Amino acid sequence: MSGQFFALEGIDGSGKSTQLKLLARRLEEAGIPCLTTCEPTDGPIGKFLRQVLIGQVKCDSRAVAPLFAADRLDHLLNKENGLCRAVERGMTVLSDRYYFSSYAYQSVDLPLEWVIEVNRPCAQLLRPTATLFIDISPELALARITQNRKRTELFETRDRLTRTREQFFRAFALEKDRENVVIIPGDRDVDAVAEDIWRTVSTLLSSGA
Repeated sequence: MSGQFFALEGIDGSGKSTQLKLLARRLEEAGIPCLTTCEPTDGPIGKFLRQVLIGQVKCDSRAVAPLFAADRLDHLLNKENGLCRAVERGMTVLSDRYYFSSYAYQSVDLPLEWVIEVNRPCAQLLRPTATLFIDISPELALARITQNRKRTELFETRDRLTRTREQFFRAFALEKDRENVVIIPGDRDVDAVAEDIWRTVSTLLSSGA
């Protein structure tokens, strides 16, 4: 039996981590086995990446995309809890960051096409049933970040959030023939966004997509 994989994407402050938890709860209540996960992982590369993202460790920008790809490959193929194995076992897997995050965030400083190629092996291993992009204005995203976080990441400025959002849509356009991307309007109440996500996911699950 093969399961499904949904990636929730969005610029920082879009609320994708909250929506991941709400969606997981709905799936569990519906009796659907579910695994939630996020990136970077808790492995050695993931821990190093978290230090880079909050500025504790300085790293050449060209090294970040390959580091994410290496962490993601382990995330996909890990023998104990890898995403590929979970999907093969029939679980519905949810992640609040996948390769479109790399496409958007790393390509702010690097060519988008290069970042896509670095991540191509990951994309070929496991493509999402759908990528749900929570589209929120950079202004609202920044307001949420500054209100809710004690420490911000390197990309959490208005200009960076704006540029990252633009790069997400550039990547969606480049990969449109290979990807099922669903845009979820995010400048709304959390519950309204959650309903849109649940309606999309439940429809795809029932259709066996």
